[in-house]
Amino acid sequence: MQKQLIECVPNISEGSDLKIINEIAHSVETIDGVKLLDIDPGQATNRTVITFVGEPAQVIEAAFVLIKKASELIDMRKHSGEHPRFGATDVCPLVPISGISLEETAVYAVALGKRVGEELDIPVYLYEKAAQEDKRINLANCRAGEYEGLPKKLSDPDWKPDFGPSKFTDKVARTGATAISARDFLVAYNVNLNTTSTRRANAIAFDIREAGRIKREGNPITGKKVMDKNGEPVRIPGKLKAVKGIGWYIEEYGIAQISYNLTNISITSMHEAFDETCKAAEERGLRVTGSELIGLIPLSAMLDAGDYFLKKQNRSLGISEAEKIKIAIKSLGLDDLKPFNPAEKIIEYVMKEDKKQLIDLSLSDFAEETAGESMAPGGGSISAYVGTLGVSLGTMVANLSSHKAGWDDRWEEFSKWAETGQGYKNKLLALVDEDTNAFNKIIEGFRMPKETEEEKEERAKAIESATIYATEVPLLIMETSYQSMEVMHAMALNGIPNSLSDAGVGALCARTAVYGAYFNVRINAKDIKDRTVADELIGKAKEIFDNTIALEEEIINYINDKI
Repeated sequence: MQKQLIECVPNISEGSDLKIINEIAHSVETIDGVKLLDIDPGQATNRTVITFVGEPAQVIEAAFVLIKKASELIDMRKHSGEHPRFGATDVCPLVPISGISLEETAVYAVALGKRVGEELDIPVYLYEKAAQEDKRINLANCRAGEYEGLPKKLSDPDWKPDFGPSKFTDKVARTGATAISARDFLVAYNVNLNTTSTRRANAIAFDIREAGRIKREGNPITGKKVMDKNGEPVRIPGKLKAVKGIGWYIEEYGIAQISYNLTNISITSMHEAFDETCKAAEERGLRVTGSELIGLIPLSAMLDAGDYFLKKQNRSLGISEAEKIKIAIKSLGLDDLKPFNPAEKIIEYVMKEDKKQLIDLSLSDFAEETAGESMAPGGGSISAYVGTLGVSLGTMVANLSSHKAGWDDRWEEFSKWAETGQGYKNKLLALVDEDTNAFNKIIEGFRMPKETEEEKEERAKAIESATIYATEVPLLIMETSYQSMEVMHAMALNGIPNSLSDAGVGALCARTAVYGAYFNVRINAKDIKDRTVADELIGKAKEIFDNTIALEEEIINYINDKI
């Protein structure tokens, strides 16, 4: 069963005092199983976005601890900042990451709100998916009037908190209120402008955001509002769905920004918001100078941005993940105001466990590891790595071909081949470590206790299962390496002529990978007790081997004829 993980992204009303910020943020680390991912303070907004992740029960406990600590260290009576706010912990959204639905996450949000209200005496408003009534779904409605309007809001029966006190006591005056929710992943994203004008930044925000602007008679700024039959203002929608936005001046940077909340990046991506803002700014005589990501972002969003800008440049998409991220950073100007470190800003990179893998070693260290006394990495892992090198050469030829002068009309053709090659490369890289992992499972089986008949039976089952898996992995190496030869074949036939030899070496590497993995299939299969399973695996391997030898001969003969 997939492990349940939720992310919590509390925003606290302190952006300058690092001692207070760190004490509040690091309080979550007192809860086992919770990982603090990011602390992102902003001086001008006087606000810090904190991000942590874990299993639901642990995250709820950590969120409670954080809210309690913030209520002790932040005095809202002394707070000021550019960003709308009404509490020490202003908002505390919970976001489903894996193994849990948004609806299930909302149940945890309600439980957290109840505990904060009852145990900490902080007024709590539930919003988005946790909202108990429609008018509270929108955070802006819950926070309307901000901290200064809390005395009036709390006394209004229509805006009685979902949990906690409904009177503006001395304690509430200090803590303010907290909004708690369950919501989809939200990207907080600011776009930088070459102006200091908040009004002009707001004008662009109104052009872009889904809510647009209020329609007026005559002058679009000072004219009389146009009202509908229900007495509500008529709005002119903005260009992009699932986008909220406002303009502000950031004294810290000396520029105006448009602050966006991208509430569903599958509807409107970061790069789409950026590009549309560039167009709207140009129409108003302004220029976008870069952008700023607040908090974290999924890897897929950065890779999509890289692909988007590569396509605009008619460049191959079959480049490495690191290169795509670099393209995204530079194209979006994410390093305009301060350095952008992918290891600290991309969720998957931040969450990556510090686990030693063969593919993370340098070439020389990998060779030394192989040459050592340990039986792993062995022939299977080396076969997978040789296959990786082979398809990497084929991918290189595809990328060179997509960039060749005079072949501009063929860039997409070669880009597709390069992307295909990258897919094979990534799969084979993963198999380098997986073959070693499979071998280690056999060793673990043999180390199991064998004192009783029951223990002997469990041990035998574990060894048999591990041996079958240790045969299936090199079979997968064979299959992937053989399939990858389609890239080298296509590049030999159609790629840049000067790299014909590279395509040939790639094919030879793939053939070697298949041959080597074939040895491993056969030697491991002989120890499988279930001979029906063993014979089936050997039969599949023999078919792949024969097909590989035939394709290699075809590729090498063609190259020899051309050379």
